[in-house]
Amino acid sequence: MSQTLPLRLHHHAWITDDQEANRRFYEDVLGLPLVATWTEREVLAGAERAYSHTLYGLADGSALAFFQFADPKDQKEFKTEINSTPIRHIAFKVEAETQEAMRERVAAAGHAEANAHVIDHGYCVSLYLTDPNGLILEFAVDHPDVEKIDAEQRTTAHADLARWLAGDHTSNNPWR
Repeated sequence: MSQTLPLRLHHHAWITDDQEANRRFYEDVLGLPLVATWTEREVLAGAERAYSHTLYGLADGSALAFFQFADPKDQKEFKTEINSTPIRHIAFKVEAETQEAMRERVAAAGHAEANAHVIDHGYCVSLYLTDPNGLILEFAVDHPDVEKIDAEQRTTAHADLARWLAGDHTSNNPWR
C-alpha cells in the first residue's frame, strides 16, 4: 500500500492584534509579500464574527496567515495565550544570503523585540526572530552535506527513537 503525503504546507495560521504592524514586519522588514487579504463574516463557535485574514507568501506557494477580529471580545476569545518557549516555533528553509539579509533588515529596522540570534545546530544554522505577535520564527540554512545527513537520519530514525525511549539520551548529532 502506497502512502500519500501532503504536498506542502498550505498555511500556518496565527492571531495578530495589529494587521498593519504585522504587515510592516512581514512585508517591509522580512520581505514576505502580502498575497491575500480576506475580509469575512461567518459563524464561528455559535456567533457571527467579522475578521480579516491576511496571508504572506513563501516561495513554494505556502503562506503564513494572520487573523484579526473586528470585535475586541472576539479577538480576546480566539487569541490563545501560549507561554513563550524557544522550542515552540515555525521553521523555514532559506539560503544563507536570504538569512543574512533578513538579519540585517531586522537590525536596521530597530526591532530589538525580535530578539534576532543565530544558533549553529550542526545540520543547519538558524536565525531566530520573534514577530510582533510573539510567534518565534526560524530561518534555517542547511549544512552543505544535507542530503547525506538526511539519508542517514531516515535510515536510523526509528532506532534512534527506540534508543531514546529506552533511556539512552546520548547525542546522535556529530555535526554540532
